[in-house]
Amino acid sequence: MNNVASDTVTRERGVERVLAGQSVMDGAGVKINRVVTQPLQRRLDPFLMLDNFASGEANDYIAGFPSHPHRGFETVTYMLEGRMRHKDSAGNEGLLTNGGVQWMTAGRGVIHSEMPEQQEGRMEGFQLWLNLPARDKLRDPWYRDFNGDELPRFVTAAGVNVKVIAGSSHGVAGAVQREVTEPVYLDVEIPAGASFSQVLPAGHNAFVFVYRGAVRLGDKDVAAGRMAILANTEGADGINVHALDASRLILVAGKPLNEPIAQYGPFVMNTQAEVFQAVEDFRGGKLGEEAHA
Repeated sequence: MNNVASDTVTRERGVERVLAGQSVMDGAGVKINRVVTQPLQRRLDPFLMLDNFASGEANDYIAGFPSHPHRGFETVTYMLEGRMRHKDSAGNEGLLTNGGVQWMTAGRGVIHSEMPEQQEGRMEGFQLWLNLPARDKLRDPWYRDFNGDELPRFVTAAGVNVKVIAGSSHGVAGAVQREVTEPVYLDVEIPAGASFSQVLPAGHNAFVFVYRGAVRLGDKDVAAGRMAILANTEGADGINVHALDASRLILVAGKPLNEPIAQYGPFVMNTQAEVFQAVEDFRGGKLGEEAHA
């Protein structure tokens, strides 16, 4: 697992700003830390939202996310700990467990539910919304579950454990690749005092969310529960992360679509007219039927 190519960063991106998320309730009453919020959608294009859920109190998550629709984007759910059952109108069903990832392309329309399959214990993870280009917003839905042991991973010489959910890192290709948005999605575990470098394409918008410990990015310290938006520094080719404590973080980057964003709740299109059509299709019972086509 140590026989991986090294990523050499010659000029690192700076940190534009460090932000805390917003505490919100979603689904049927699940407590969530919304890290990427709607005002950041243009800045972090093609990413629309990032939610972090983490609680050992069943009342914070037990109500789950009953049936609800999506159109026009992809959801990437990464379960660090816990059990969540997915069912959708396209006939897909899967159980997301410790270390697993569910990647769903809503495309022209999916109605799905995400419900806990535990009455006690800790539930922790992330859901990322990745926008689809205009040409693909009405494509066929797609779904794939990855168990934790199916996700590519490697360990650096410094003892850094890296899980590659999307894109590539140090020559290791991730579980999912996307042509247009070219997302990079890594879960990185760094021992105290160790460092990790990651090359990033110059045009990608990128951010880091630390969920254990504390790290230093350039001259900025980033504590657990904080997101660092990486500057699009001209001529920069990546980042260097130094762990101040034993730390875990996700690193997310993607190529911006530079297209209009029209969002109404779970529908993300390019124009208001397309959003109105999505609402009408859902109200008319057509959205879920289309997912069977």
